[in-house]
Amino acid sequence: MKIKDITNYLEKLAPLHYAEDFDNVGLLVGNYDTEVKGVLVTLDTLESVIDEAIEKNCNLILSFHPIIFSGLKKLNGTTYVERVVLKAIKNDIAIYSIHTALDNSFKGVSFKMAEILKLKNTRVLLPKQGLIKKLTTYVPIDDAEKVRTALFNAGAGAIGNYNDCSFNFEGNGTYRGNENSNPTKGEKGRLHTEKETFISVIFEKHLQDNILKTLFKTHPYEEVAYDIVTTDNAHQHIGMGMIGELPKAMDEIKFLSLLKEKFHLKSIRHSQLLGKPIQKVAVLGGSGSFAIDAAKKDGADIYISSDFKYHEFYKAENQLILADIGHYESEQFTKNLLVDYLTKKFRNFAIILANTNTNPINYI
Repeated sequence: MKIKDITNYLEKLAPLHYAEDFDNVGLLVGNYDTEVKGVLVTLDTLESVIDEAIEKNCNLILSFHPIIFSGLKKLNGTTYVERVVLKAIKNDIAIYSIHTALDNSFKGVSFKMAEILKLKNTRVLLPKQGLIKKLTTYVPIDDAEKVRTALFNAGAGAIGNYNDCSFNFEGNGTYRGNENSNPTKGEKGRLHTEKETFISVIFEKHLQDNILKTLFKTHPYEEVAYDIVTTDNAHQHIGMGMIGELPKAMDEIKFLSLLKEKFHLKSIRHSQLLGKPIQKVAVLGGSGSFAIDAAKKDGADIYISSDFKYHEFYKAENQLILADIGHYESEQFTKNLLVDYLTKKFRNFAIILANTNTNPINYI
């Protein structure tokens, strides 16, 4: 089995195009064609994690956070990042990072947090925008079904729980080919009128090249008339955070105690308690202050994330409780999610949960 067999399956859960533009995801060290001996799953790749991979005969490290985030200009071993990369290369260990691709996955980091809290009726808190495009084209009526079906097979026309979605109407198209043209219908130099079907379909941004390739291959015209626009529609199954409901409303003190228990917390930084039950809960793994307003707008009773700054706690404005449980703590179950996902596919292969605690923050 090669690294690409593992990563191709991972990218069904968290396609790399889900990642934020600032991020650095994918295979950071190594070669996709390398044979895999074993996979070690961790939140962070540190020197101690490389040591654990060596000890356990794993030559692929699946790390949530990317060890290489900004550009490396040298590899002298003067920083922990350089030392990790050098040690990985020296020991033929590949490093793959999934980070915000998994953050934006419907079954990703925040989904796992919601699962731990047994939330129901969950949905994405901040659906991602700019991912949905719309293709419009004009096809001779006799060829419309063939072209439309081919576009569906290429991934167009998928909306949430529905597939093969399109809008169609019939009209007349006109064109006149010059002396260098080779029209499929009509004659060069003569104005031609053709009964055509207007076809409009949406598709995810990353499919554009394949969608256009399919259109050009199946459309009968020498010159294909089409246009593509990016819509403002949010993708309801891709985005940051989750919001859902507890099976039963809980007293806020009891819920915070449950939160400490489920996430193995020593402490919780939180805004002022409001003296009302907790029912609707929003969660977001990692640094989540950017979604405070979304949690408020969605009517959450509590928003659980991490890395809130002092003044950001004021944003609660007595509308909800803000609970900062710690960056590592909010993402700690991501390792389990990835191990469980891979193990279901590769049952007879070594998928190992790292024992190394990579949390850089300590409490006294």
